[in-house]
Amino acid sequence: MQAENAIASLDALDSKILAVLQEDGRLSNVELAERVGLSPSPCLRRVKRLEEEGYIAGYKARVDRRRLGLGMTIFVGVKVDGHRDANARAFQDAMHKLPEVVACHMVSGEADFLLEVVVADLAAYDSFLSRTLLTMPMVRDIRSNFAIRTVKSDGPLPVSGS
Repeated sequence: MQAENAIASLDALDSKILAVLQEDGRLSNVELAERVGLSPSPCLRRVKRLEEEGYIAGYKARVDRRRLGLGMTIFVGVKVDGHRDANARAFQDAMHKLPEVVACHMVSGEADFLLEVVVADLAAYDSFLSRTLLTMPMVRDIRSNFAIRTVKSDGPLPVSGS
């Protein structure tokens, strides 16, 4: 119910601002205002409100993984030992400290967690797996799926206003 109320408070201009900023978060306020059909002052007020209300969580640069030598992406399903909250919390805490783990999701299904791991190559993943994941006492099972090609990544969220 809370999500429905949040979406209901977005009008068409708010949605357009969010869509344009997802495409290019570095636009100046003047450029953004032109693209959404507002004058700069009301546009800036709307952006500030969207930030304050949490619709805009932040701004960041998308970095090319391959240019940084991180050419391998692996999706790792992890099953934790037992279904105790302590194991799940300990695992989640550990994931926050691992730079190779760029995303960690608690999921339903065969695995308890789905990780997106980014490393240079197979040797680096072997090292990460054997020296890090497999040494965690709460980890019971690991299933690795190697990305062959990225078809879509960081797509914009579908936003629509009333």
